[in-house]
Amino acid sequence: HTQGWVHCHTPATDASGTVKVVMDELFEEFGQMRFPAQLRISMACCLNMCGAVHCSDIAILGYHRKPPAIDHEEVDNLCEIPLAVAACPTAAIRPTKTTITDKKTGEEKTVKTVAI
Repeated sequence: HTQGWVHCHTPATDASGTVKVVMDELFEEFGQMRFPAQLRISMACCLNMCGAVHCSDIAILGYHRKPPAIDHEEVDNLCEIPLAVAACPTAAIRPTKTTITDKKTGEEKTVKTVAI
């Protein structure tokens, strides 16, 4: 994973904090070359494990414990739903419509959103 930057659309975690903690602990070990051989440590932000994380000596894996909460009104106003659906490599995000109560007017309205 590119340290400090989220480059995919479905991360369970951001790598920057985990990478910082691991490297703070192991920095001196790498500097003094105390490990018996070359050591590859990788961080995967979700179960897709892009970047050949499974080939590492030590793999740290983020996982989704529960689906994120969806603010349907914000999705309808701000999100390009076809892009959100296309971004999910496991097809877990799908387009849908739902009825919500408008926060300002109190009226019910149907909005385009996504479901997980």
